[in-house]
Amino acid sequence: MKNSINIFWFRRDLRLNDNAGLFHALKSGLPVLPVFVFDTNILNELEKNDPRVTFIFEELKKINEKLRGLGSSLIVKHGEPLTVWKNLVDEYDILEVYTNHDYEPYSIRRDQQIFDFLQTQKISSRTFKDHVIFEKDEVVKDDGKPYTVYTPYMNKWMSRLSENPVRIFDTAKYFQNFIQLPWSEIPELRQIGFVKSDISIPEARLDSDRIEKYEQTRNFPFIDGTSMAGTHLRFGTISIRELIIKADSFANRTFLKELVWREFFMQILYHFPKVVRESFKPAYDKIEWINDEDQFHQWCGGKTGYPMVDAGMRALNTTGFMHNRVRMVVASFLCKHLLIDWRWGEGYFARKLLDYELSSNNGNWQWAAGTGCDAAPYFRIFNPTEQMKKFDAEKKYIKKWVPELQTSAYPNPVVDHQFARMRAISVYKKGLSGN
Repeated sequence: MKNSINIFWFRRDLRLNDNAGLFHALKSGLPVLPVFVFDTNILNELEKNDPRVTFIFEELKKINEKLRGLGSSLIVKHGEPLTVWKNLVDEYDILEVYTNHDYEPYSIRRDQQIFDFLQTQKISSRTFKDHVIFEKDEVVKDDGKPYTVYTPYMNKWMSRLSENPVRIFDTAKYFQNFIQLPWSEIPELRQIGFVKSDISIPEARLDSDRIEKYEQTRNFPFIDGTSMAGTHLRFGTISIRELIIKADSFANRTFLKELVWREFFMQILYHFPKVVRESFKPAYDKIEWINDEDQFHQWCGGKTGYPMVDAGMRALNTTGFMHNRVRMVVASFLCKHLLIDWRWGEGYFARKLLDYELSSNNGNWQWAAGTGCDAAPYFRIFNPTEQMKKFDAEKKYIKKWVPELQTSAYPNPVVDHQFARMRAISVYKKGLSGN
């Protein structure tokens, strides 16, 4: 007869310390089997050298090595999640499955399917808040409706934080409750049809000096002033609670407010899942985009003739990262200078950004296009040349990524700024008027 166990299912929480669902699983009293599933529904949409898959593999290896020291091992599966879970149920006598909430539409559907199946097997599912400080309906208006404007949401969020100080889950206290079993190697990338990426994901840089100076440095792409924490938050290799505690300890609140933007967009996606495919403001879906494929490819390749746009796109293509100020410039340029549907740009960023997160990517693209909640008005159109003068006056960032600038090899501007600005205002106005 098999001994009963509980399972902890890793997803976007690739760490052993300060992990809410894992903490509760290890406290449950039964031996805990840690499991990770490489979901083919997701993998099949990715390029075979996607750096994010390489990163996940490396993080799983780190977790497995730590478990080895505890006399345990991580079980890594590959396949369609429901099929994987049917096999796990056949293999083990499972009493409960523990995991952490995921808020994206696909994840919600997947989890419901798995939890429904487990229920038919008399296996209970327990899921916990781990990826955010406040979720779903925890920061809403007094009438219970979700906020659709950032500033009042942020004010309520900050108020809630002061009333509910963040606490760390001391997971290590219960590490002895991991199941004891022979240690096994993580499968190789090639075994799931992937190859190692040439792009590596940098460590998060969370030193006190960087966070304290964040407001002064964050708009200048040539300064190494960003935390590079986005990818680590996306995959949960660092805890949002630890990061909030650190950010909250400084008088300067700018870095903390950026983390609140992340949760703002998450609750927008949760309450308004239509934003994945539609404009938050329905009237903006009447805009007649030009969607010139040649110009889109020029934008993708960093060959628009606008140095800050091109530098940003080349940095993205080479490293998987783009500075936040530059993201705003390139996104505005695509939607308003080229009149290309924001969904095209959002999809390209989804393929390339190491720190891609559906809610933030969608929210920021809709902000730039003017179609989203609390968005920049449609007539606010960044001038890429002025942005360069303001935030990269000495062209340090530009010269790094556009070395052929001021030579005959550099392309002429794909469109004249003044012409593009007037055209965008006209097209937006026409679409919004319904004429």
